[in-house]
Amino acid sequence: MNPLPRFLCRLVILCPFLVAGPGLAAPASNPATAKPPIHIEADRMVSLKDDNAVLFSGNVDAKQGQLVIRAAEMTVYYLSSEEKASRPQSEERSLKKLFASGNVEIQNEGMTGTGDKMEYYEAERKMILIGNSKVWQDNNLVTGHTVVVFLDQGKSIAERGEKKGERVKAFFYPGGQGPEKEGKSAK
Repeated sequence: MNPLPRFLCRLVILCPFLVAGPGLAAPASNPATAKPPIHIEADRMVSLKDDNAVLFSGNVDAKQGQLVIRAAEMTVYYLSSEEKASRPQSEERSLKKLFASGNVEIQNEGMTGTGDKMEYYEAERKMILIGNSKVWQDNNLVTGHTVVVFLDQGKSIAERGEKKGERVKAFFYPGGQGPEKEGKSAK
């Protein structure tokens, strides 16, 4: 399989915890389909009731199974009571969007993504890495100012920034060859 489609297929499973239910993770009705619990650690947590949000700040470390998101700050926005009431009862999710900023790093099953910021929109199932975005899959690397991933469509878009001469770059090593950590230390 071509490295780019394989990368995109694996990236589609990047954010499974983002469809969580009330309190970040809904209790599963069928234990066989239960998702692993979500564990978030930070130096500080602030509930923003008026915004239907929870702000985590200071060395944020969020984990669910193999998925790890690290950032200086993360804000999780939930659907309001009215928005939940308008959704089908079978839909357990209550997440609306998630924003992370400050040295964002995402790791999941051989994939690592980094950027200055990350935005995730649940309704569109769209994740955006913004600013100095880099995504590694195995030894392959894609860089750009912004990388947008449409999780349900298996599609991603890397875009350059506004600076003169800035370009999207991709490094593909056939057969998984190439320096394993070279791209991760390069700026």
